[in-house]
Amino acid sequence: MLTKFETKSNRVKGLSFHTKRPWILASLHSGVIQLWDYRMGTLIDRFDEHDGPVRGVHFHKSQPLFVSGGDDYKIKVWNYKLHRCLFTLLGHLDYIRTVQFHHEYPWIVSASDDQTIRIWNWQSRTCISVLTGHNHYVMCALFHPKEDLVVSASLDQTVRVWDIGALRKKTVSPADDMLRLSQMNTDLFGGVDAVVKYVLEGHDRGVNWAAFHPTLPLIVSGADDRQVKLWRMNDTKAWEVDTLRGHMNNVSCVMFHAKQDIIVSNSEDKSIRVWDVTKRTGVQTFRREHDRFWILASHPEMNLLAAGHDSGMIVFKLERERPAFSVSGDSMFYAKDRFLRFYEFSTQRDTQVIPIRRPGSVSLNQGPRTLSYSPTENAVLICSDVDGGSYELYVVPKDSMGRGDSMQEAKRGSGGSAVFVARNRFAVLDKSNNQVLVKNLKNEVIKKGSLPIAADAIFYAGTGNLLCRAEDRVVIFDLQQRMVLGELQTPFVKYIVWSNDMESVGLLSKHAIVIASKKLVHQCTLHETIRVKSGAWDDNGVFIYTTLNHIKYCLPNGDSGIIRTLDVPIYITKVSGNEIFCLDRDGKNRTIVIDATEYIFKLSLMKKKYDHVMSMIRNSQLCGQAMIAYLQQKGFPEVALHFVKDERTRFNLALESGNIQIAVASAKEIDEKDHWYKLGVEALRQGNAGIVEYAYQRTKNFERLSFLYLITGNMEKLSKMLKIAEVKNDVMGQFHNALYLGDVRERVKILENAGHLPLAYITASVHGLQDVAERLAAELGDNVPMLAQEKVPSLMMPPTPILSGGDWPLLRVMRGIFEGGLDSIGRGGHDEDEEAADADWGEELDMVDVDGLQNGDISAVLEDGEVPEEHEEEGGWDLEDLELPPEADTPRASVNARSSVFVAPTPGMPVSQIWIQRSSLAAEHAAAGNFDTAMRLLSRQLGIRNFVPLRPMFLDLHTGSHTYLRAYSSAPVLSLAVERGWNESASPNVRGPPALVFNFSQLEEKLKAAYKATTAGKFTEALRLFLSILHTIPLIVVESRREVDEVKELIIIVKEYVLGLQMELKRKEMKDNPVRQQELAAYFTHCNLQMPHLRLALQNAMTVCYKSKNLNTAANFARRLLETNPTSENQGKMARQVLQAAEKNLKDVSELNYDFRNPFVVCGATYVPIYRGQKDVSCPYCSSRFVPSQEGQLCTVCDLAVVGADASGLLCSPSQIR
Repeated sequence: MLTKFETKSNRVKGLSFHTKRPWILASLHSGVIQLWDYRMGTLIDRFDEHDGPVRGVHFHKSQPLFVSGGDDYKIKVWNYKLHRCLFTLLGHLDYIRTVQFHHEYPWIVSASDDQTIRIWNWQSRTCISVLTGHNHYVMCALFHPKEDLVVSASLDQTVRVWDIGALRKKTVSPADDMLRLSQMNTDLFGGVDAVVKYVLEGHDRGVNWAAFHPTLPLIVSGADDRQVKLWRMNDTKAWEVDTLRGHMNNVSCVMFHAKQDIIVSNSEDKSIRVWDVTKRTGVQTFRREHDRFWILASHPEMNLLAAGHDSGMIVFKLERERPAFSVSGDSMFYAKDRFLRFYEFSTQRDTQVIPIRRPGSVSLNQGPRTLSYSPTENAVLICSDVDGGSYELYVVPKDSMGRGDSMQEAKRGSGGSAVFVARNRFAVLDKSNNQVLVKNLKNEVIKKGSLPIAADAIFYAGTGNLLCRAEDRVVIFDLQQRMVLGELQTPFVKYIVWSNDMESVGLLSKHAIVIASKKLVHQCTLHETIRVKSGAWDDNGVFIYTTLNHIKYCLPNGDSGIIRTLDVPIYITKVSGNEIFCLDRDGKNRTIVIDATEYIFKLSLMKKKYDHVMSMIRNSQLCGQAMIAYLQQKGFPEVALHFVKDERTRFNLALESGNIQIAVASAKEIDEKDHWYKLGVEALRQGNAGIVEYAYQRTKNFERLSFLYLITGNMEKLSKMLKIAEVKNDVMGQFHNALYLGDVRERVKILENAGHLPLAYITASVHGLQDVAERLAAELGDNVPMLAQEKVPSLMMPPTPILSGGDWPLLRVMRGIFEGGLDSIGRGGHDEDEEAADADWGEELDMVDVDGLQNGDISAVLEDGEVPEEHEEEGGWDLEDLELPPEADTPRASVNARSSVFVAPTPGMPVSQIWIQRSSLAAEHAAAGNFDTAMRLLSRQLGIRNFVPLRPMFLDLHTGSHTYLRAYSSAPVLSLAVERGWNESASPNVRGPPALVFNFSQLEEKLKAAYKATTAGKFTEALRLFLSILHTIPLIVVESRREVDEVKELIIIVKEYVLGLQMELKRKEMKDNPVRQQELAAYFTHCNLQMPHLRLALQNAMTVCYKSKNLNTAANFARRLLETNPTSENQGKMARQVLQAAEKNLKDVSELNYDFRNPFVVCGATYVPIYRGQKDVSCPYCSSRFVPSQEGQLCTVCDLAVVGADASGLLCSPSQIR
């Protein structure tokens, strides 16, 4: 059984499939009717108007209706589009068991516990016939799919067949008057519409279900006597043919399968059984743990069944419908109806080759699952699930290709999957031992080999290679060298499709597609909500695949889309140009012509084949919102512009691509305030003052206009703005304009007119207008405001713009790839001469080629540093009469009037971004100011989690890699990147890596200073220096591999000292624990120190132990000290004396946790020895060792990394990455 969909709910009593849509109705014991989409697995709707269980439900064949019958004695007819019940049919006096629409007439048949069957007309909403005769509950009643018959089953142990021919004749309006008369008589005197044709007796208990065969005169019934009976009928009588025994409890439902010669039954014994009609034997049984089955339904057109049980329902198939096939070049072998067939794509010739598989299977799902073909030997391997997985090998004789009659004995063997791996070798998977057997065409094992993963299937992956599948991954395995060539984690993979050149592979799982390279390097993953069915590669490297209801495409970059919808699922075998070759579920070859324009267009855009893109835009109907959004998202708004007719979309795209001319044209068409405002913002960004001015004029945005004139230094127009404000009596506007102009008298006048005399007085006196101030003082009399004496007033005068004039100069930019080609479209080809006449750029500016310029380096564009003045009149206002003109002329964007030649240059990439683009070195990320990625890198490479000690270094690196220049007093400070290893001859366009303030030689100096401090016994100072080295190393960058090794060596040296000094400082704190003091002194001698420091440590440990009367241990230290040949006479003499004293009494007073004979390392946190063979964990950065309980804690030695964390290792040189 192949379960397609399952629900969990209350007990399911009734089921019905929709004929066309992937829907199923389930009526529940709780009174709810659920409508499910079994393909998507979603609940679409629920209907709950019935009171009590709903036992019967049925979809209408063509109308948006369904009918339901329940324990509330009601039959309800529903419209699922309107989501409501249309009407209720009343008449039954007890529970209603089943309801069904007639396939042709507007009839509903219902069976009830009131011992009657009723036929209703749902158009007139009346009962047109009552069938009486059963003398117990009627459990089911169904129409015959073609004839005028009804079958019913009852607990009175009989099955009855009723003839309703008279009812049909009555429904069809009679043409003849005599007939009409006789009909009236029957209506008046109660004629009989339905008569019992047969009563089938044979069951010993109540019958629960009876059903007709779709085409043959057969009936099947199931009863409480646990038997399924098969009956046959002819025109005159009906008789029992056979009994199928096997169920262990009441049989609740039984039916014929529409496509195969089988009967399906289910029962309260918690099982579904499948029976062979011809042999009358059980074929297969499916059991559930706890749920009794109540109802079965079959799809009217597809090979689907559904069963309802105590806790939900299942939609399932009995057999796989996917044909097994193998494509090789222009031909394909496939299996259909027990024959191996051959199909040629170019000629579409289909031939039968040889019969396969012994006929008559004992159980379901024994058909061929996979097929593998070796073209040179003309051999075919067919795998199936027979005997728990087996294969058959056929060598097809060349001459019999067309005849298809020669029966040949196949070479068989057991194995889950078998594939050809070379011309005359095939591999068979032996699951039990997880090994693969390579066999020759005589079916003899040539070699065996175990697989790298627990594989449950193998696929071809190129000559000599296998692709092995496990639950969560696939690997490519080379059978010759016995090595894994690639591995990839994936959802459970069902099918594998190689591209024609074997460079890419599509891995298909139930709801996902993974595209990978031939070494299984992941390229993209697509997720589908509906099941993925098949796929093939087209000639351009696009993966075309099908789901249950769509053909879709997937581009190499992961973009996907729908090509077309499907009515029925198909299995793609080959894609050639715009033709898809496929097999359908009946094993027929079909060819589907598709429109490949969309994905070819996207592919060309992705591969930057712009000429191709151009021709497609000209010649195809590609427009649509989705395409425009796609182009916009991929950064080609200027291409999208040429698809769009809608002005608003054009406007937005023009702004996005910086095409001011088109934006102005669209804004004029739309003529809305916010569009003009957006246009102004974009024009301002491009420095196109003329257009900004025009946009503000159109929206009468006077405040912004005034400010624009202020920053462009256009005093003349500012004074005009002042006059406009006066005319409009806009006091604030007048004041602002006077302020911008620096016209103090005007400001005083405005304040005075507004009645703000004190403010007017202060303004006049501060700016030295004494005559005005005196006049105002006289007016104010005693209320003259006091001016603060000690403060020096500053005058509010606007600064003059540095450059005043029209538009900013523009760089010459390369013409966009698309623009030249696209200009002729959509414009209808303007007259070229007109264009040139307008172009006032060429003469006024000496353009310099932009190759030598950095983006933004505008000074070089103008030879004399002057900006050409705009013609003053252009776009100006005729303000003599101080009236605003109705329509100001559109100023030309001061771009060479052929707008598309100039687009505002895109800002270059900041140097800091260039630095981090290709670098995996944390120091370079920190220098670029990208601290978070630097921290992420350190965390990944060295397991560092505590960044507090590194913070000052990060800041030093960042400030140290930049220098700062002052510009104008009003402009911000410019930061310039300082590069490592820069010289005069370096190319200006190639950026070097950042200069770093830390280098390796500084660390060597620090190390010497730390050694010195250790010798002098300044342990705290020495520890600080060693830790500082340890904290700087992660941010060091060196050039050569040799230096990388030196850096790694330095970590080990420093780590040993940090640990030793930490123990020594700890020992000095412990005055009252002599045993621990001796232990720490002893451990210090086992740190890897320089010789002079080791001698000092040994002397120290010897002294401590001698004083504590541990003479044996002291003697050991003395011996070790003498072995180092001490240079100081003092040390040697002391050691010899200790040895002499100890030899008289080789005893230890106190026992130490210290065994010098057994090699050990010291735990960096607890300072206890970890002897060889004991478990330990280490710090991923400084490699100090710890007892296992410290895992996950911060390393106490380097104070940076987490003990036991996963890390990839120190990366401190570009040479490690190359």
